[in-house]
Amino acid sequence: MRMMDAIVKPAAAPGLELRQVPVPVPGPGEVLIKIHKTAICGTDVHIYDWNEWSAQHVKPPMVIGHEYVGEIAEMGPGVTGLEIGQRVSGEGHITCGHCRNCHNGNIQWCKDTISVGVDRDGAFAEYVCIPASNVIRIDPSLDEDVVAMFDAVGNATHTALMFNLVGEDVLITGAGPIGVLATAICKYAGARRVIVTDLNDYRLALAHKMGADAVVNTGRDDLEEAMRAQGLVEGFDVGLEMSGSGAALKQMLSVMRNGGKISLLGLGNGPINLDMNLIIGKGLTLQGIYGRKLDNWHQMSYMVQGGLDLTPAITHRFHYTEFEKGFEAMHSGRSGKVILDWTKK
Repeated sequence: MRMMDAIVKPAAAPGLELRQVPVPVPGPGEVLIKIHKTAICGTDVHIYDWNEWSAQHVKPPMVIGHEYVGEIAEMGPGVTGLEIGQRVSGEGHITCGHCRNCHNGNIQWCKDTISVGVDRDGAFAEYVCIPASNVIRIDPSLDEDVVAMFDAVGNATHTALMFNLVGEDVLITGAGPIGVLATAICKYAGARRVIVTDLNDYRLALAHKMGADAVVNTGRDDLEEAMRAQGLVEGFDVGLEMSGSGAALKQMLSVMRNGGKISLLGLGNGPINLDMNLIIGKGLTLQGIYGRKLDNWHQMSYMVQGGLDLTPAITHRFHYTEFEKGFEAMHSGRSGKVILDWTKK
């Protein structure tokens, strides 16, 4: 039995361990991917911390991780259209393929989704095994550090491009890694003004570096004053809620123009009370966003090839044996995306 290094959630408690585990064997219709680079996601941090969500969804021992790039190492019986050595990533939501949403292309809404690194062993390892239908071909011209975080870039792309952005004024609440990625995407896609709010000055500075026209620390700064300085008269046309904060969403609702549109990606810690009269009176459109559409993988690849620079969002790089430093950076609140390198022993 071949063995490999992997970052494992060993038990129902805080922390992770680097362990030797068996290399997966691809079955019919499956592909084994040799990992080159991975990126740490907020979900991985939740699993590390063992919060309430993790306790409900993860069954240790489990190899975690779902943001990665690598190459095809082996293919199981029946796999066609792929080649050994081909550079790939993978869609992390494994869906049933039979329900109405799967049939109409909205796999992100499949009710029987199985998540890589949550419901089955993930990619923080030397190898990961996924269905061939989830394999995403990656152009060799793309920077592997950027591709390693494409799962998160896909979330940002899905959220940002839900509504037309050309000439529009955009408010992004939450300057975490996905919020700062969305900042660059909004500017690339033609937004006139992008204002980003948060309580963390480090992350706001990163959002500014990624193209924000203004950043607002809502703990001390006046959002409406920033809007006036940017020439916003009627309010924001499009809102991207990335924080999961009830206070941030309520502020967003108050500064949207009548007829504005909001994409909701941030998950809250519990129910949020909203003023329905305000939403109805303003004629606002609220759209929940989950995961990625498969076409988002093509969109983000083409945007990067067209000049979208996402590299400033990557603030830390470590060898996988130093994964604790990566999680320390994520916990500090002073990081963007954190990359783990699996190419060297």
